[in-house]
Amino acid sequence: MVRQAHHEARRTPVSGKVIIEKSGPVTTVWLNRPDKRNALDSELLGDLKAAFTAPVAADDRVIVIRAKGRVFCAGLDMSERRETIGSGEASGIEAMLHAIETNPLPVVAVVQGDAIAGGNELALHCDLVVASAEARFGMSLAQVGLAPNWFLAKKLMEVLGPVTTREMLLLGDPLPAPRLHALGLIARCVPAAELEAAAQKVVDRLAANAPLSLRAMKGLTVRQLQFRDGIGHDDVDALVRAAMQSQDAQEGMKARLEKRTAAFKGR
Repeated sequence: MVRQAHHEARRTPVSGKVIIEKSGPVTTVWLNRPDKRNALDSELLGDLKAAFTAPVAADDRVIVIRAKGRVFCAGLDMSERRETIGSGEASGIEAMLHAIETNPLPVVAVVQGDAIAGGNELALHCDLVVASAEARFGMSLAQVGLAPNWFLAKKLMEVLGPVTTREMLLLGDPLPAPRLHALGLIARCVPAAELEAAAQKVVDRLAANAPLSLRAMKGLTVRQLQFRDGIGHDDVDALVRAAMQSQDAQEGMKARLEKRTAAFKGR
């Protein structure tokens, strides 16, 4: 069962793939699928969305996202996603990420290991990222024949800027956390042994700040970054759908599951 302590207002996910803990003004949301590298299947996506759309109490200050095991999040569950990828059916990740981005409280991601594809987006949709120096961030979609949609690519451009976004998307290789921190793209990067202390220091600072100020500033930053939502992108959406519905996408996903090199044919 999902654990949830001392917070009746927050709805409880039911799959067991998310754990919610509350300590005073701080709520911690744990990804609890370590045996699958915390891959985002439909249940986990739904549970995360429920956690971040739940009512926020007056005494709440901060939400922290963490993950059990060595990997923060390996992205969408390929074994599940492969069954629907050709149909163009939505995965639910956009709704979940939107819930995190628009939550009225500051959200901190504590990244202890790799954050890849949807896991990378999960971390970057948070307000602050505190990462282990051993963590890596990446978008491996080009290596499996896929492409991010407008919503996902927009967040990469906002956080990483055009140069790093192009490198991350076009090459598909993960980038080490120390490099992202040196570029000013994540808030903190520390040796693995210091991650807990560094994360606690950030959370304590947020929890001690004025709550109305925090909510106002969160609202300001989210609203000011929404200008790209109005840009026309039907033509780009068509390119993304073509990639997702291609034979290459099926081959790429199959090859990744079989741990072999994909044989792409451009169709």
